[in-house]
Amino acid sequence: MNIELRDPKIIMRLSKLGSFHQSKLSFLRSFLNEFKDWNYNRDLFDLDEKGYGKAVYSFSKNNRTYSLVCFSNKIKDEERSDRVIATKWDAAFALHDGIPTKKDIDRLLDNVPKQEIGRLSYKELTLSRANKSIRIFQHVVESLSNGMQPDKSSLLKVGYLYRTTAVYGSGKFGLADRFRIKNRKEIYGPFRLEMMLVYLVRQFTFDQVNHIAKCKNRKKAVKLDVNICRNLGIGNSTGLGMAPFIVNHPTLLNNWILAREISLKKIREIKKVSNLESNIFLNCLNKSIKNITSWNSESSFQKKKINELIKDLKKFINYLQTEFSFNIEHPFNKIYLWCENNLNDECIEYIVSMMMEPFNDIVYPLIKEMSSEEEKFFTIPTNRNISDLKKILEDQYSNIIKIDFTKKERNQNFWFISKNKEEPRVGDRFLNKGSELEQPLAIARDIKKLYERILNQKNSLTIAKFLIDNNDLRHVVRRAFITEKFPYAEIQDNTIDSNLVPIDMLRLKLSFFGAAKFDPRSDKWLRINMFQGAPLPQELKSFDEHWIYNSLN
Repeated sequence: MNIELRDPKIIMRLSKLGSFHQSKLSFLRSFLNEFKDWNYNRDLFDLDEKGYGKAVYSFSKNNRTYSLVCFSNKIKDEERSDRVIATKWDAAFALHDGIPTKKDIDRLLDNVPKQEIGRLSYKELTLSRANKSIRIFQHVVESLSNGMQPDKSSLLKVGYLYRTTAVYGSGKFGLADRFRIKNRKEIYGPFRLEMMLVYLVRQFTFDQVNHIAKCKNRKKAVKLDVNICRNLGIGNSTGLGMAPFIVNHPTLLNNWILAREISLKKIREIKKVSNLESNIFLNCLNKSIKNITSWNSESSFQKKKINELIKDLKKFINYLQTEFSFNIEHPFNKIYLWCENNLNDECIEYIVSMMMEPFNDIVYPLIKEMSSEEEKFFTIPTNRNISDLKKILEDQYSNIIKIDFTKKERNQNFWFISKNKEEPRVGDRFLNKGSELEQPLAIARDIKKLYERILNQKNSLTIAKFLIDNNDLRHVVRRAFITEKFPYAEIQDNTIDSNLVPIDMLRLKLSFFGAAKFDPRSDKWLRINMFQGAPLPQELKSFDEHWIYNSLN
């Protein structure tokens, strides 16, 4: 049986991409699997009784060490903000390449808490900062210092003690450029070092809260229960700064989506499924209901999605219990086809992710294909001709070239860079000033412009000669030839349309990070949870690889 890959023109619509969930392909999960045999250590823990000071955590294997250097700072409540323009944070972190010396730590102390204002060196690989969820943090300290575990229902509503507001890498603020480390086998997968930083920050939050509680009441204090620790993650506030990434990295986006689509194809093609494999799938499915019902959001948009997801999952479970048996040929193909015909996108993609859980032999080899040496694909084949280009546009962008950009609502938005923080933002072209500074992120509009322009050209005209008079469209000519080889490289939607929901772009990327419990605070930023349910560092040698479907209990 040969199943076709899903059509990019359907999968790459933003409403579909904005329904993706974490899976075994997600970076935080593959990071844990790849680093489970590394040696974890807490090398330094020098905090005062209020929890302010410095700490160092590390992963080591053979002659390689990565060290998280942490600085906990005293700030006023009014200085605590999730906004990227904040200048003070409860804690700041840098992932150091190797074992930091005292001189390194002193240098980092002068720079890391300053974040963008400070300067790092080639010895540092990633940089981040985080704020306490102050109400929850204080509740946990008070409970532990009085000899009691904190209230689980309160913890469940938030799911973390700290949330980060940014994780930087690849040369920003003096950090090591990617070329210095890209050939290291252990971090070849996407965002491995960023995932390592966040994971070690999570452990720091547990150690800090235990330390403060102990200092507050040395005779009575208890440590935070390991089961509670395991079911707390690290929160994150993410805004539009992340959105252009998936536009600006087309081959990387393709490789992420393609890995997911190949996984689904191969799983649907499995003729016979073992009892162990079907039981893993069903166990994750049943556990996930509790997980989803603990997903809190004040967003009416997200509440609707959560309610639809719960409703659809119950419908799906009923189907499995009353009408379905795994004792047939190609059972997961039948499951998928039923889902397509009976469920909403949110639930379809949730189940697609869960279908990967029993099949390490399918999923793990694909993880190695999710990076991209993008510079290899940026050369335009100038010897090709207009006929070739026209065919690519009609084949790969058939929906986009039908958009009528003469309509005001098709051009409503524009992307620009904030002067304050040099971060991407979206403005209304007809209400806000600055559209003349628009960033080249309106790919659909530019593709349509390119298509209209080549209609007047001879089919035999070479791309080289076309670009002499049409250099303003060079960027989309390049994209078209990239998409010819990488079918999932392009969002098949208009990113300046009046109906744009920017958080769909954020959610796509965050799902591949491994984020869960998306909580939109507007259509332009949201909060998430990372590593909730994940094994603790001392448990990495052996852990339940389906931990993501566990929940606080």
